[in-house]
Amino acid sequence: MRIGIVCYPTYGGSGVVATELGIEMAALGHQVHFISYSQPVRLDLLAENVFYHEVVVRDYPLFDYSPYELVLTSKLVSVVKNEKLDLLHVHYAIPHASAAYMAKQILKEEGINLPIVCTLHGTDISLLGRDASFESVITFAINKSDAVTAVSESLKNDTNTHFDVNRFINVIPNFINLTRYEGLKPNSIKKRYAPKGQPILMHVSNFRKVKRVEDVVKVFAGVREKLNAVLLLVGDGPERYNVEQMCRQLGICSDIHFLGKTKDVEQVLMNGDLFILPSETESFGLAALEAMAAGMPVISSNSGGLPEVNQNGYSGFISDVGNTTEMTNNALKLLESKELMTKFKKQALLQAEKFSLPQILPNYIELYNKLLLPLE
Repeated sequence: MRIGIVCYPTYGGSGVVATELGIEMAALGHQVHFISYSQPVRLDLLAENVFYHEVVVRDYPLFDYSPYELVLTSKLVSVVKNEKLDLLHVHYAIPHASAAYMAKQILKEEGINLPIVCTLHGTDISLLGRDASFESVITFAINKSDAVTAVSESLKNDTNTHFDVNRFINVIPNFINLTRYEGLKPNSIKKRYAPKGQPILMHVSNFRKVKRVEDVVKVFAGVREKLNAVLLLVGDGPERYNVEQMCRQLGICSDIHFLGKTKDVEQVLMNGDLFILPSETESFGLAALEAMAAGMPVISSNSGGLPEVNQNGYSGFISDVGNTTEMTNNALKLLESKELMTKFKKQALLQAEKFSLPQILPNYIELYNKLLLPLE
């Protein structure tokens, strides 16, 4: 197969999953072409069968805002024709699926039939979809895709509730590449931030309001009252300043460390003992899955797809959004019992294995083959 993958190139879960999917398909011998405005952070351009096509957006005096969707459409037409792609897999309904549909119509005029797979990751549904100005476009882009997938049952249900969708939505969960964790052990990070062997709590996100990073600090403050522990915050974003202010007000800045963004998140996660993810909403919760793959139990909210990832009482504990008291008590329950923590660490790894590449990848391959079968 010759597959085009359209995704955001950033640190977010959708870009990571799209990139990992493409890399794995390339490893199986398929030709994979990534199309985005910059190189995806996880993409290795030296890998065999992997190609990257940059969407270059220029400023035009006529427009107040650069017409990215139109430039993307034109790029898709060019790549499909020149590279003879068999299908496009776009991640996010807008602008990617809508641009793919326009490209499909242009190509149809030249006798080229291009199947489109659209994967919904959450923000296009939970955020943009609630904006009336986007609703009709998102609905159209979903309905005009040849196949639609969602990363959780929760996201599928939200999509069917808020949009007039006439396409069947396949639930194909996000996945984890466990080979990235093989052979990794605690490293200098643990020695640097927990030199006395203190338990390390962690949180990874883009520091947006929806992630409720201040709740992470509240949970840690409650733990800190009982135990000598440290908190590592990985990532960056608009809420960082407020979180820093909160740390100062609580007088616990010396035990909270901001590590910023990193491409090698696995190297950091291997040093943690407990992961905190109290999000307002999560379509899936890839950060929780990555933590479990590193052997960390997860304390999370019960929002969106998180209960599908973090099994309550097994890989961690879930609580209502904002219930930091219960989250703190659950964290202490694990941190104060070596026996229970050891048990949950093992169970977190077992839970992560349910979402491993070998478990999930065949679902995408089957979907691709179904779309291409009528064309053979």
